[in-house]
Amino acid sequence: MGNPSYAPIRDHAAIGDGRTVALVALDGTIDWLCLPDLDSAGVFGSLLDARSGGAFALAPEVPFEAGRHYLSATNVVVTEFATSTGTVRVTDAMTLPDGGLSPARELCRRIEVVSGHVPMRWEVRPAFGFGQDRTAFGTRSGVPVATAGNLALAVNAWGAGEPRVSGSAIEGRFLARTDATIALSVAHQEPLVLPTRADVEGRLASTIEFWRGWAASSLYAGPWRDAVQRSALALKLLVFSPSGAVAAAPTTSLPESLGGERNWDYRFCWVRDSAFTLSAFLHLGYADEADAFFWWLMHASQLTHPHLEVLYRLDGGIGAPERALPLSGYEGSRPVRVGNSAVRQLQLDIYGDLLQAAWMYAAAGRRIDPEIARRLEEIADLVCDLWTEPDSGIWEVRSEPRHFTQSKMMCWVALDRAIRLAEDGHVNGTVDRWRSERTAIGSFIESRCWSEDERAYVRSAGSEELDAAVLLGALFGYREPDDPSMIGTIEAIGRELGHGPFIDRYSGGDGLAGSEGAFLACSFWFVEALARAGRTARASALMSELVSHANDVGLYAEEIDPVNGAFLGNFPQALTHLALISAAVALGDEGSAGDGGPR
Repeated sequence: MGNPSYAPIRDHAAIGDGRTVALVALDGTIDWLCLPDLDSAGVFGSLLDARSGGAFALAPEVPFEAGRHYLSATNVVVTEFATSTGTVRVTDAMTLPDGGLSPARELCRRIEVVSGHVPMRWEVRPAFGFGQDRTAFGTRSGVPVATAGNLALAVNAWGAGEPRVSGSAIEGRFLARTDATIALSVAHQEPLVLPTRADVEGRLASTIEFWRGWAASSLYAGPWRDAVQRSALALKLLVFSPSGAVAAAPTTSLPESLGGERNWDYRFCWVRDSAFTLSAFLHLGYADEADAFFWWLMHASQLTHPHLEVLYRLDGGIGAPERALPLSGYEGSRPVRVGNSAVRQLQLDIYGDLLQAAWMYAAAGRRIDPEIARRLEEIADLVCDLWTEPDSGIWEVRSEPRHFTQSKMMCWVALDRAIRLAEDGHVNGTVDRWRSERTAIGSFIESRCWSEDERAYVRSAGSEELDAAVLLGALFGYREPDDPSMIGTIEAIGRELGHGPFIDRYSGGDGLAGSEGAFLACSFWFVEALARAGRTARASALMSELVSHANDVGLYAEEIDPVNGAFLGNFPQALTHLALISAAVALGDEGSAGDGGPR
């Protein structure tokens, strides 16, 4: 449908069903969907290859202007196309299965005419296996079907013109009039079950009802309620329902700089995000998601115990071999990667994240059973052995390992939380050793990772570079946020890494060519650090500005170009939305400092 092009990352909305996520561009094109699961191969992937990546396009055949919104408190998107002859409304959802999980995946697109009449065209152009698998077309009971291996898509059209196969696509045209409601569905299941229109409409209605019920159960009632609710709904989209894992993002290889090599696969669950994830679910009142995530984390980490992998597959499996796909990449940004070789790195900070998550879980009144307690004790013992090692740090640098300050701080947090768990009777273990090593870590940080010139904690031992991740030392209680050393660090980061409300990750090299945008999670961490240090007026002003930089439906990518506001990196990004929630909760606490980390 026209010349191939790439919609801005900012121009996307996300829909999903707890197993996978589709992205819908403002022009009505679904240009990203992996099937059957979020971490499977792409079927619609024109986001990464406009010519051969596959898409589901639906739009007027005449010039139009588009605007959209999520239906209130849902993950269902409504787009209105206004033309010179009339206006149509398209409602897009991935419908939820009736009664629990099922093998079906279903995209529903309902078209209603608001006024006049509008000529419309649609096209389903699948590209199975990221375009690497051969597609065959046929019909089943008169319904067009595309297949590749054991994957099949059935394209159902009601009032949307007579579907026909044309080349490598199934397509149709129709004139939308005020007296008709039109529907399209793309169903994936093998063996295929062909739905009726009543089935699809019924599932759409129950999907809307489900999302509204889920959103209404949130406990947050602060001044950023709309942004927090949208962030919670985005986070729920990234929960892989069969396991409880939370994906970092539903996409791979959206670039951190156009044309650059910083293109990573984020369709995994990072231990790095675990403390923020558990904190968000607990503070917002989503106990089921908190329990499911904690037990997924315990299951996945058992496979490599006592060592932790940086990331785990959504089913809890290990290993994520990285390879490049023969795709052109978003706006020519290559390589396009699947898998993530960061899984092989040593990142010491994740031990603090896991023990912080366990401590929060216990502090919320959950039981730590004896087997989990034993494993937590052994992880704390491992931290005592490992903390002196250089590592690749939270940002997964591809340069030589270093003694990163944030890694040491999170090792301190790991032992501190193990000690607290022991003091509260949840674990036993070598507590005296944990206390001794905690003291030694603190001594290392204070003697090796502090700069008198900057009056701040620096990126790594002996350097003069800065790292926004050191803010987590305040958020997780290595130092009180209003301690002079943390105040100095906050001010130095704002001064040297800041661009208005936006914060870069770090200064200095990382073993990769090119640049990147400002990191949105760091921007919200900066807000939270200010709030917990008692600088609430400044924090509130920055929070308001950051919230205004969401896209038109309230979503964020990983990064932003501070000059033009363009989104960069994978989208929507769980860590960004988690950091927003944590900052909003901190501001609701009126900047109270604390030692429990994100609350």
